[in-house]
Amino acid sequence: MNSELLDKVIEIVSPFVKNKEALKSVSEETTFLKDLEVSSSRLVDIILAIEDTFGIEVSDEDADTISTIGAAVSLIESRSA
Repeated sequence: MNSELLDKVIEIVSPFVKNKEALKSVSEETTFLKDLEVSSSRLVDIILAIEDTFGIEVSDEDADTISTIGAAVSLIESRSA
């Protein structure tokens, strides 16, 4: 996994995270909703921020697959290639 992308995703996600303790030990498998306790409405804000930050477009279908930090990084990698 691209560590620079991972760091950037964590930076984007940080303001929306309720469980700050889980953010300290984030991994590819860390889930937005359960582990980080990001609300589903805030997940939409995260996806919009990812689109703006990386200059990509995330379809509704792709947005539905972004449940973990790793899935977000993988999507960014695939769209940026």
